[in-house]
Amino acid sequence: MRAMQLWQPRQSLVPVDLDSPAPGPGQLSVRVQACGVCRTDLHVFDGELPNPRLPLILGHEVVGRVLACGPGASHFALGTRVGVPWLGWTCGVCRFCVQGRENLCPSARFTGYTLDGGYAEQLVVDERYCFPIPDGMSDIQAAPLLCAGLIGYRSLRLAGDAERVGLYGFGAAAHIIAQVARFQGRRVYAFVRPGDTAARRFAERLGVEWVGDSTERPPEALDAAILYAPVGALVPAALRAVAPGGSVVCAGIHMSDIPAFPYEILWGERSIHSVANLTRRDAEEFLPLAARVPVETSSVEYALLDANRALADLRAGLFQGAAVLRV
Repeated sequence: MRAMQLWQPRQSLVPVDLDSPAPGPGQLSVRVQACGVCRTDLHVFDGELPNPRLPLILGHEVVGRVLACGPGASHFALGTRVGVPWLGWTCGVCRFCVQGRENLCPSARFTGYTLDGGYAEQLVVDERYCFPIPDGMSDIQAAPLLCAGLIGYRSLRLAGDAERVGLYGFGAAAHIIAQVARFQGRRVYAFVRPGDTAARRFAERLGVEWVGDSTERPPEALDAAILYAPVGALVPAALRAVAPGGSVVCAGIHMSDIPAFPYEILWGERSIHSVANLTRRDAEEFLPLAARVPVETSSVEYALLDANRALADLRAGLFQGAAVLRV
């Protein structure tokens, strides 16, 4: 099979030909059809997430079809279209797993980080962490749902019953969750980088109630703010934008340092949450919900061998929505 492999952080991915991986007990071999290019891939590529498996195949927004089943793997028939997300394995026996908080498992393994991912023609996965993709979505449309969508949904859940929701950083996750939040009857406020008129127009097309710069205060105090941009300086800005009792949810796996801020803007029972990974429950709830909305993802397609260009374009902010490799 052909794959794009990371040999060292901050060095270009290398095209390689590898033997097709064989599924072990409880595993599936999946023929990759599309794989999203996520900002977390950039964090791995840049060495901001420690101790990746090297050499490594990036990619954790994978859509493909089951090629083969290993011993004991019986949940999916051959040819079934499945999605493969970031969380790829957990121990099942630690206190977090037993409590249904497997996203916090200290032994967890992650697709495209500690396990090989989807920047390849095939991959092997634990069948417990694969999910059926709803009919009616193309592979390209579905791929961003596997991380931008799932992490976005988990962050929206942490926002509770918030009616007025602010989304900071209007990219892959925000454009999906804006649609879900509006479907749920919430009022959505979008915050974009100062001067980013393309992002402003993108948010307006999705029907949000208000769009402003990330440094602005919204016309009304928010019940919750979700930060998709990995910019620590936005945390104090978001705290100033939420009402007493409101919450600020930090959805990124990596973020620049949060600057000091006065206790006054936290006081009033405001809270700050971080989102760590995802659970299978998130996927089981979100993917059918995305089909009901229905969520329409805005994606730019790249060929597998153009993965380096896709990462560079994501870093430079050259597109709105998501980037997806068509494999």
